[in-house]
Amino acid sequence: MPSHRGQYCHRPRFAAQMSMLKRFGYSVVSMDDAVAGLRGEATLPARPVVLTFDDGYVDFLECVAPVLKEHGYPATVYAVAGLLGQTSSWVEPEGLRPAALMNAAQLREVQSMGFTVGSHSVSHPRLAQVDTQRIAEEMTISKRMLEDALGKRVDHFCYPYGSHDIRAVHAAAEAGYVTGTTCLRAVATPADDLLTLPRKPVSQGNTALGVLWKLVAKNTPRHPPIRRG
Repeated sequence: MPSHRGQYCHRPRFAAQMSMLKRFGYSVVSMDDAVAGLRGEATLPARPVVLTFDDGYVDFLECVAPVLKEHGYPATVYAVAGLLGQTSSWVEPEGLRPAALMNAAQLREVQSMGFTVGSHSVSHPRLAQVDTQRIAEEMTISKRMLEDALGKRVDHFCYPYGSHDIRAVHAAAEAGYVTGTTCLRAVATPADDLLTLPRKPVSQGNTALGVLWKLVAKNTPRHPPIRRG
């Protein structure tokens, strides 16, 4: 989709990126394993990487999952609980075309393949721009909805648009999430709050070598991270 290049990656290019990780000695680990490593409860392998995919698009199941399974890579998919089986309608105000989202059965299929499903809120709002009660509802209701649909505890949250403030972080903790991922571009370290973990974005224009460069060089966040006291 040329109108929203940051959300998409050409399928052959994605396959090349995944091959690059193995070729250069990166170890793809699950979010749960990363948590254990960051807490000092387990030793992570060399060059650990966690793969995350926002929104829960149908093309994760159709295009991404086969490539990940071929490599034996785990991943976390964040689903918008109130829009399962619908489309990414939140992009329409930006003049963009919505894409199809996985339904509950497809998310269960993803889960049965060994991937982790996390929450991406109920309706994909910018949490830092809504009232505190709405933040709590987006956190707690989405968690309950997904747990009911999946029959499994949902431990991981991703802030829509990366939008979060200290209220959202505390709400994530109150809801019972173990991790929260942001759009801060940096490497996660034991000094980070598990509920404001940084990530490095990959978009349509990134080649495999471009992703390698991001892994090596993009380690300083543009803004100070939010951390609970």
